[in-house]
Amino acid sequence: MSVLAIVVTLLFAVQILSIAAAGWRLTRRAGRPADLPSICLLVPVRGLDPTAAETLPAFLGQDHPHHRVLFCVEDAEDPVVAPIRALLDRHPGRGELLIGRDPISHNPKLNNMVKGWQADDSGWVAMVDSNALIPRDYLSQLVAAHDGSTGLVTSPAVGMRPKGVWGRVEAAFLNTHQARWQFAADLFGAGFAQGKTLFWNRALLDSAGGLPALGRELAEDVASTKLVRERGLRVRLVAQPVFQPMGRRDLPSVWDRQLRWARIRRLGFPLLFLPELLLGGLLPLAGLAALQPSLLPLGIAAWYGAEWVLARVNGWPASWRDVAAMMLRDALFPALWLWSWKSRTIAWRGRVLAPTVG
Repeated sequence: MSVLAIVVTLLFAVQILSIAAAGWRLTRRAGRPADLPSICLLVPVRGLDPTAAETLPAFLGQDHPHHRVLFCVEDAEDPVVAPIRALLDRHPGRGELLIGRDPISHNPKLNNMVKGWQADDSGWVAMVDSNALIPRDYLSQLVAAHDGSTGLVTSPAVGMRPKGVWGRVEAAFLNTHQARWQFAADLFGAGFAQGKTLFWNRALLDSAGGLPALGRELAEDVASTKLVRERGLRVRLVAQPVFQPMGRRDLPSVWDRQLRWARIRRLGFPLLFLPELLLGGLLPLAGLAALQPSLLPLGIAAWYGAEWVLARVNGWPASWRDVAAMMLRDALFPALWLWSWKSRTIAWRGRVLAPTVG
């Protein structure tokens, strides 16, 4: 067997086995824990997202009996302020709006959230992005996922209701690629954080330096993963991922977002980032075509059919358009991987951020 044949076989095996591992992990269902501690639900918000009318009320609709919702906004003139105030007026006593920015790090999200961290003394804090659509039992799910070996509970985002070509491509990045690898890693106790949700024991994070400690890396999820692992603890995922309504996207926004995340991974976990070039279907399928062109249709069906099954079984977008989006996503992988080496800075919400360490 040639070297090329061995490489292609290994890449197909990794594809199928990682999807199987993620699928098995996603069969777990969380029961409601008997002990429900007091939780501060910290929601950083900036700008009026098109899905805000759907996502923001979900934070106030949690069935957890002991929680407080703190919406954090930097600027009193932000267009999201009025809708949040109207929402809080309809749900008195369920939450509070905090406005202001405290520069504790280079990370604008942390600078936005720190006032909420300081305004509440609950023993547990769930930091959840405002564009996440959380179910009513989400806080209970976070508690259920936490055990004695856990330092942090997190969740990837699964893109739902995408529209247009690039909305589907972004969902393909989030779902059968990123979420798949996160759940596969979690099955083997090697989970890693994603900033969409960070569920902390306050005492643990305070002992490591509090929120400023999460500003030691370009992104708070990278810093969170390293902080937890340095203490011999694990990052765990909730039983089921949180949803993110997608809507329409365009190529520049998808490219910029995926490039930013790729560069964050490269700078945060360089050894794990190196093999990412091989993860998409483009290179292994090109190798298969070079080895045995007659097998290419079967190879395409196996590669993307496995992803389609994972999406279909879990109720994620899984039409033929979504399969086509997976192929387009994979066509972008090599370019994103290569372009991520061009710089050590990222652009996020109009700001250019550079690593503070390394």
